Amino acid sequence: METPELNEHNKQEYPPMHSAEHLLNGEMAKRFGCGRAFSAHVERKKSKLDYHLPRPLTDDELRSLEDYVNAVITADVEVTEEFICQDEAMERFDMSRLPEGASDTVRVVHIGDYDQCLCAGTHVKRTSEIGRFRISSSRFQDGVQRIVFKLDQA
Repeated sequence: METPELNEHNKQEYPPMHSAEHLLNGEMAKRFGCGRAFSAHVERKKSKLDYHLPRPLTDDELRSLEDYVNAVITADVEVTEEFICQDEAMERFDMSRLPEGASDTVRVVHIGDYDQCLCAGTHVKRTSEIGRFRISSSRFQDGVQRIVFKLDQA
């Protein structure tokens, strides 16, 4: 396959935090059927994700999410990428956040069998590079569940 021509990405995320965001997003979508975060702010020191939910998450649910992400981190899962055309991507992914004028070839980031997502950002090579994942706070207001998280480097 020849080298795909992709649009330039204008953000340089902190790879460990961005990879942790993928794990949390994927698990939220699977467990609660809410889809991936509709709003995200991913930074080196702390990040936040917002989800539409009918009720607030319980402390046990938040602790379970934190435990899940840390289990995947500890499993030292490989992070890989694949390049596919937009037509194929439409069959597999929500394309609503793809920017207008995006290249015909898009990148899919896989974190083992735990998550796959269209993404133009930077990631770790293995989940063990992420560090310890910690949900530092959460709040629920007007149908929006916000989860704030941090990483403690090993």
